[in-house]
Amino acid sequence: MSSEMKFFREIYPFETVPRFTVSDLEIRDNLSKIFLTDTTLRDGQQGWRVFTVEECEKIYELLADIGGRGAITSAEVFLYTERDREIVKRLLSYGYEYPKVIGWIRATEADLRLVMDMGLDETVMLMSISDYHIKYKFNATREEAFRKYLEVAEKALSHGIVVRASLEDVTRADLFGAVIPFVKTLLTLSERYRVPVKLKLPDTLGLGLPFPEVPAPRGIPAIVQAIRKATGMPQEYIEFHGHNDFGLVVANHIAAWMYGAAGANCTLLGIGERAGNCPLEVMALHYASIVGTSNINLKAISKIPEVFEKMGLKIIDHYPVVGRNAFRTKAGIHADGLLKNPEVYLPFDPVKVLGLPYSVAITPYSGRSAIVIWLKNYLGINSISKDDPRVVAIYNEVVELFNKNNRVEPLTDSEMFAIVRKYFQETPGSQYKTR
Repeated sequence: MSSEMKFFREIYPFETVPRFTVSDLEIRDNLSKIFLTDTTLRDGQQGWRVFTVEECEKIYELLADIGGRGAITSAEVFLYTERDREIVKRLLSYGYEYPKVIGWIRATEADLRLVMDMGLDETVMLMSISDYHIKYKFNATREEAFRKYLEVAEKALSHGIVVRASLEDVTRADLFGAVIPFVKTLLTLSERYRVPVKLKLPDTLGLGLPFPEVPAPRGIPAIVQAIRKATGMPQEYIEFHGHNDFGLVVANHIAAWMYGAAGANCTLLGIGERAGNCPLEVMALHYASIVGTSNINLKAISKIPEVFEKMGLKIIDHYPVVGRNAFRTKAGIHADGLLKNPEVYLPFDPVKVLGLPYSVAITPYSGRSAIVIWLKNYLGINSISKDDPRVVAIYNEVVELFNKNNRVEPLTDSEMFAIVRKYFQETPGSQYKTR
């Protein structure tokens, strides 16, 4: 056994997000081209609730703040109602290069006309690809469905509109008998009109698995690799759109990145159909861990809860990255470790990376170390021992409060201030914006 201690600083630098490194050269090359795309204004409101025009502007401003330097390349929007079209006009008026405003339509000529009328030069076009959808939703044959898709795609391309073909339910589709032949036909049209065709690969029911050993139709690496090998389509033209029905949405998106789908189509807070979509704020951290932070503003992530809570969305406390418990501990042993060195129980410095403090929830089990951390965060007291008589007295009052009232919830900051004022004369004032 070696006596030399190792902290793996090259992987866990603490002042920024952990490093994501791979040894495989092909995967490393794939990861050098990754980016994020957003569908909060489409799948998000479709899966949660309809947004007002002003709310859509707030969301778009937030997306631009996070990824407007090129990390978030596009944002999908509906075009069907007068409200939808007003939203598009307002978002276009910002004049941002990123995220680019693109349409989302069904493969119908009427829908395509909406894209043309709005002057958009790119649109997602829904093309359900599994036999489940073709037979049971459309009551059609593959040939009939594909002919319809191709007719509308060709008309779009003939007008110079980039088509992002959304192959709905791809993880239940016949990859070699249907998906790849259809994609090849689309690419023939692209060559004819010299207008790009891109692919969106929706794991519509969250059935995908992120492991390269799993074959199609469930294996995400297998699907992406087979399409790229058969068609030569560059990874920059392929994005993956996952759902979280089986809790693997983030893993599936990372696997898609690794094996050649450069785009990760997400929503803020993962809002979307059923169990939701891939959370953009989580993928933003993984993005930064792979390519760095030069073109992404991670501190803007801290604004997400304020925007959505004003809209009535309750974010669960233990939600990753932006939940109240994301960097807050209740355990005394964790609080003691944080007090001695924050690196013991934090994956990175949330203050430097996200502009969020690490904190403690005060219960009898959080111990005196948690009291010291609380005093540091809220009163700016940086040099006090957990054995200080005042700290001991505060902790004893906390224990008595829980015992006397049979309390189960942590103390609020207001309750803590009421206790702390008895022992400290400083005017309370948090260093941080708290939630």
